[in-house]
Amino acid sequence: MANLCEFITTHLKRMLEQAENGVIEIKRSELAEHFGCAPSQINYVLVTRFNPEAGYLVESRRGGGGYIRIIKRRGGGSEIRHLVRELIGEELDQRTALNYVKGLLQRGEVTEREAEMMASAVDREVLAVELPLRDQLRANLMRAMLLALVRM
Repeated sequence: MANLCEFITTHLKRMLEQAENGVIEIKRSELAEHFGCAPSQINYVLVTRFNPEAGYLVESRRGGGGYIRIIKRRGGGSEIRHLVRELIGEELDQRTALNYVKGLLQRGEVTEREAEMMASAVDREVLAVELPLRDQLRANLMRAMLLALVRM
């Protein structure tokens, strides 16, 4: 399934690059038919590869005239502020934090070195305290690092 996921991801990202406004609308069933897979595999790709942490918003409407709209969010300080304000809650698990860092790197909002430093700072081995304190500390650290990026 990994190869199929990559094919679908690449196809959708190519469509987004070609879209003037960074927004595409597709039908889940048509995409599944195109790739010869079940619609649930399309859902898997959308959830794992096109999530807010990676810089995307996905809207969907089910039913006969249903669609999936994928929106590539714009980068920059406003994107980072959005992460701080709306996505990072009181607690943040390691996987989600690393997804945020990966998304920032992919969008060119941080350098590889900055991404490595951020990833190291939120690692569970470094934050050697018990849950839920560890996830609370990770959320605070992530917010502080993101706000520092905006101020630079």
